[in-house]
Formats: sequence, C-alpha cells, structure tokens
Amino acid sequence: MIMQENQLFWMYRNRNHICFFAIFLYHALVVSQITHPKASPLAYIEQEVGLTKISATYSRPAVRGRQVFGGLVPYGRIWRVGANESTKIMVDTDVSVMGNILPKGTYAIYAFPEEGEWQIAFHANITHWGDGRKNYNAEEDVFRVNVIPQAVEAHQENFLIAFDSITHTSLNLNLLWANTKVTLPINVDTDAQMELEIAEQLKENPTAQTYYEAGRYLQEQRKDLKRALGYLHKALELGGDTYYFFRVKSLIEAELGNYKAAISSAKKSLAIAADLEKDEFVRMNEKNIQKWKTLLKTN
Repeated sequence: MIMQENQLFWMYRNRNHICFFAIFLYHALVVSQITHPKASPLAYIEQEVGLTKISATYSRPAVRGRQVFGGLVPYGRIWRVGANESTKIMVDTDVSVMGNILPKGTYAIYAFPEEGEWQIAFHANITHWGDGRKNYNAEEDVFRVNVIPQAVEAHQENFLIAFDSITHTSLNLNLLWANTKVTLPINVDTDAQMELEIAEQLKENPTAQTYYEAGRYLQEQRKDLKRALGYLHKALELGGDTYYFFRVKSLIEAELGNYKAAISSAKKSLAIAADLEKDEFVRMNEKNIQKWKTLLKTN
C-alpha cells in the first residue's frame, strides 16, 4: 500500500514538472520571437478624385536582379498584385473601371498576366491570404478587364501602385514593376454628385461662399456657364467685392465670349488683389486682360 502511494506521488510530481516545463517552453518560444523587417513592406495609398476617395493597401516586393514577369511572376497563373496578403482596393462611392461598375466597398485585386495581355480581376472575397490558391473562386469576381501591359524604360525596383492623370471625374490606376506598366482608367460621376451637393447646400441659408463654390465648379467643368455666372453675381451680392469672386466671374464671362465684361471683372479682381498683396492673382489677371483685349480687337 505504501509502495503504491509513493508511486502515485512521484507520478503526480513528474506530471506537474512536465506541465510546468511545457508552459515554460511555450512562453520562451513566444517571448523570443524577433520582429524583423519585411522583405516586401506594407504600403497604403489614398487619392481623391472629385468627391470620391480611392485607396489601396498592398505589399511591395523588390526585383533584386530577378526576371519578374514570365519568371518570378509566371505567365498563365494568378498573381496577388504584390506580395503577402491580397492587395485591397477601397472605393467610397460607385466608380467605373473601363466601363464596368465597381460598387462602393472593398475588393481584392488579382492579375492573370500573359506576355501580350493581362486580365485584372476585382474580387469580392477579401479573406484569402495571397492569391487564395485552390480557394480562389472566379464566380466571386465582380468583373474582369483585359489590359495590354506597356514596356517602359524607367526601372521600378519595388512594385508600385500609383494614381495619375487625375481630373474631377477620372484617374488612372497604374501598376508598375521592373520595366512593365499596366494602366486601369477609372471614372467617377462627379457631376451627378456635385449637382446633389449644390442643390443640398443651396436649400438652407446659402452664403456667398456657397454660391462661389457652385459657380467655380461649373466654370472649371465648362458646364452651364450662364447658371455659373448667376451664382457669381449672387456671391458678390452677398459677400461684397472679393478678388477671387471677380476672378472666376471674369473667366466665365470670357468663356461666354463677353470679353468686355471679362476685362472689367479682371480689372476689379486685380485692384483688390494688389491692395492685399496677392501677387499671383495680380499676374494672372494682367495676363488675361492682355489676352482678352487682343481677342476683343479681332472679334
């Protein structure tokens, strides 16, 4: 009986020692992990286009002397468009990518490179690690577009996503790596958004600045210029003589072909700007006055 109790005691003691050692070993392994720099560091880019924000989160692998497309990134198979996790594209309004509607939201973007043409997929499932491997389901694509890769002289060492050719209503999403560039044109319906914004802001207690901003947008878009001029008249009525109000008013009048009125408005803008030492506006008005005087003589 005493023998059995001793055996049980040592078995219990040894079991506790083993458990303690396992816990100690686990703790040591966790604590001893070293945080090290990533070979393909994470990047984030955000761009406004009109009233829309488009952003991308992705990792940036380097060339490091390797053949990229057709080598490191094989032709004929899916590529995560970067490294590590799948690349994410976020849009905060509906946008159009090469004629395809991409609803507001977050998407994974994948590429299917071939030597002469690529397919780019905007994918609804953002949970996959990397390219998803066998879990990738093409039925979860929102759409795919075909693009022609461009050979460029400038070498891009780290994979880069960049936005360029930005207007109020469009931009290009560029994918660049090594000596290859792929461009995806994206359009947004800023006009519709702005018309809603203008209507909303003019509903209740609009200020001089409200009318100015509405008129300036229409002037920049060369859209509905008579309505734009009405907004600038209202801005001056409510806000008094202001050099940038008169500046935009002069541009609208010139667009409408009324160079005499444009010159008069530009002179008022110039005089106020000179008093306030706004040299840039002085120069811009002087240049336009000279140009419109010439046009007035020839018409």
